[in-house]
Amino acid sequence: MMSRRRYELRDRIAGLDPERDHLEIYQLSAGREFPWDYTRALELALFRTYCVPSISALLAATGEFRDRPQKRYDDTALLMAEIAAHGYDSPRGREALRVVNRAHGRFTISDDDMRYVLSTFVFEPIAWLDRFGWRPPHEHERLAAFHYYREVGKRMGIPGIPAGYAAFARFKQDYEDRHFVFSATNQRVGEYTVGLFAAWFPAFLRPAVRLAVRGMLDEPMLRAFGFPAAPRWVGAAGELGLRVRALTLRWFGRPRRTSVLGVSSKNRTYPGYPAGYRPADLGAQAPSADFPAEHLRRP
Repeated sequence: MMSRRRYELRDRIAGLDPERDHLEIYQLSAGREFPWDYTRALELALFRTYCVPSISALLAATGEFRDRPQKRYDDTALLMAEIAAHGYDSPRGREALRVVNRAHGRFTISDDDMRYVLSTFVFEPIAWLDRFGWRPPHEHERLAAFHYYREVGKRMGIPGIPAGYAAFARFKQDYEDRHFVFSATNQRVGEYTVGLFAAWFPAFLRPAVRLAVRGMLDEPMLRAFGFPAAPRWVGAAGELGLRVRALTLRWFGRPRRTSVLGVSSKNRTYPGYPAGYRPADLGAQAPSADFPAEHLRRP
């Protein structure tokens, strides 16, 4: 039976200001109310960015997805969790941002590409929760996600972030309409990523996992990756399972008492994190001497 406390975090969020209190709201939503959903949605958000040839070309050139996909995944997840768990202006948050900025600063990345990646962090979790959350996100959660990532983006030196939620959503959609096209690097990075997801499961399940991942991708993503669509029943079965999970959590779940942000027991690169680690210990390796010059930022 549904606990009387089931909606206590939503009610707490409703009493906060989404602009002034955006960090607290984001911490409550991502760390306590929907931690599993945010993890899956942010995985999909990053996967979505690989549909852009200018982004996938750089990622393919680094070799990180080919040679160290699990480390690349863990570095990204842990650095973003550090910023969220401790705040972008906290000592650990600033340290994590320095690592992120140093990694991006090595390469030539367009401002539009940076804005687009940031937009996926705002809107993909919201879209996921609208479909599969045990409750829909509160309006304050939607706006707080925008304000939170806008502040993160400012500290990453990303110019021209739209000033409003709706304008940023329009930017994201317009960008995808213009830039989601097939390329060989999209396909390679996409295949490496699907392989990473499959590797988390026993060998006999991996073909099914690969099929299930394709079943979760929309038509623009399938075209941009050059992936064949999964049979319709695969997507339908996945959606049914997620909706059953949501209904079960709605009626039988309880509010999480502690946040999972910044506490990752399942990463495979840094055992026991955060014990014994600092954000500065994370991050991709520097480019090799033979790295393609067109992707390097000039001094």
